[in-house]
Amino acid sequence: MEPVLSPIAREVLRTRYLVKDAQGQPREDPAGMFRRVADRVARAELEFGSRRTARAWAESFYELMASLAFLPNSPTLMNAGRRLGQLSACFVLPVADSIQSIFGSLRQAALIQKSGGGTGFNFSNIRPAGDVVASTHGVSSGPLSFLRIYDLATDTIKQGGTRRGANMGLLRVSHPDILEFIRAKLKPGLGNFNLSVIIPDDFMAALDRGGEVALINPRHGRAVGRLAARAIFDELVAAAHACGEPGAVFIDRINQGNPTPLLGAIEATNPCGEQPLLAYESCNLGSINLAAAAEPDGVDWTRLGRIVDEAVRFLDDVISVNRYPLPRIRRMTLANRKIGLGVMGFADLLITLGVPYTSQAAVEMAEEIMSFIRERARRASVELGLERGSFPNFKGSVYEGRWPAMRNATQTTIAPTGTLSLIAGVSSGIEPLFALALQRQVLEGRYSSQIQPSFLAALKKAGADGPEVVREVARQGRAGRVAGVPEEVRRLFVTAHEVDWSWHLKIQAAFQRHTDNAVSKTINMAEEATSGDVAEAIRTAFELGLKGLTLYRHLSRPDQVLSPGLETSDWPGCAWDDGCGSC
Repeated sequence: MEPVLSPIAREVLRTRYLVKDAQGQPREDPAGMFRRVADRVARAELEFGSRRTARAWAESFYELMASLAFLPNSPTLMNAGRRLGQLSACFVLPVADSIQSIFGSLRQAALIQKSGGGTGFNFSNIRPAGDVVASTHGVSSGPLSFLRIYDLATDTIKQGGTRRGANMGLLRVSHPDILEFIRAKLKPGLGNFNLSVIIPDDFMAALDRGGEVALINPRHGRAVGRLAARAIFDELVAAAHACGEPGAVFIDRINQGNPTPLLGAIEATNPCGEQPLLAYESCNLGSINLAAAAEPDGVDWTRLGRIVDEAVRFLDDVISVNRYPLPRIRRMTLANRKIGLGVMGFADLLITLGVPYTSQAAVEMAEEIMSFIRERARRASVELGLERGSFPNFKGSVYEGRWPAMRNATQTTIAPTGTLSLIAGVSSGIEPLFALALQRQVLEGRYSSQIQPSFLAALKKAGADGPEVVREVARQGRAGRVAGVPEEVRRLFVTAHEVDWSWHLKIQAAFQRHTDNAVSKTINMAEEATSGDVAEAIRTAFELGLKGLTLYRHLSRPDQVLSPGLETSDWPGCAWDDGCGSC
């Protein structure tokens, strides 16, 4: 099978993923890349079966990827079968209150990021700015100063020239420097970090009753001041409204789902927040293309089940063949064997089924899809556990006594799938279509223009594909205010900024209810959204049981990667209905 790829997908693969020679020219084509990855990952099968079995699984894994039904995270596509061999996407490193720990973790992060992985850090253990440093009789510069050092270090690491360095920086809402942390992204800098505030349940309770929060110095664990919970919350709302950060991480919800509580509490996540991890854990992610199981009359559940089964085996094999950047990470990862199987193309699935994103039917479809995937993935992990042995920390885990075995401590995660979706030619993760026509920054300084092929096909079917209508939709990037677009097409092809934030949250909550780890989703808001909207969205996210929240108000940042609408004056003459997806 030869993969069927769009021009954009081929360009992304050529630039970022394919093996190159000394002159920077590709030494493999996309089929060769999938073959390289499949052969390497299937080598794990040799431990449990014959060479013939391993070869058969290599062929199955190749078909799984080449059909674009499933794709693993980018480091696996980039590094499998190559000298580096680091295949994990997500890592969490601890940061303690000492120079040795702070710069030791920075060194470890550099090794991880060089190999293509993203890192998460909780800076809450560092004493606040102005606090005493006994060894030097000086004062501490606080967690923000070290976070900026981490950011500068990431800026110099290009992740092998293929990926931009990515970090998550977290701080507890009770840290004395919390207001400085909340305001950090209001001025330039920290471009390699996403920031989130760690919010426990008792903070939200204090917010509801008009209470205060004790500010705890982590050096000695005593309160050094108090702030009204409302004052902190208002600062968080104002910053999120102004620039989209920081986000919120509901840490108690995360630890309620911690599968290995005897190993301690989870304190941090990966850069996009969907993968909570213990210190020194890593996780391998992969996403099922829901469009591959979509048919006009419903979901092909048999095909989807087969994809889930093979994807779980694939990701478990990745853990076995991976070359880990640090021995301690290798030990922790092999002890828990966490995988994160998620989805992409949810919006495409809904369009195929004729279900508007902003409908109760879409919420019910999200529940049905993810419930099926979770149960099927868990069953596949049980079968692998019976065949190969459970993850070593199974004893004392939440699975002991409930399941006969379990190969992987977690099985499901909803990741953002930005580049993977480009390769597969579908919508990202569980997001609605961002726009019907857009400009996308594919590489540094380079943009790709695109118009949604399925929208053009729907217009043509409705007999409404006149050039004036198409040109105006392309100019605006959406159809909601364009005369001549039929109402049923308008509703089906709603875009991210036309979706009210409440529907974004309903979809995220539906997936979260059936996901082991967390869900990466952007709660897009229109440019005219108010601070009150942001405040209500944060409170609603907590009430819905989400583990984290990322908000983004349109045009609140100057470096927006995706821009809806196209400049139409310079378009070449091309057929609107050719389905190529590019202009």
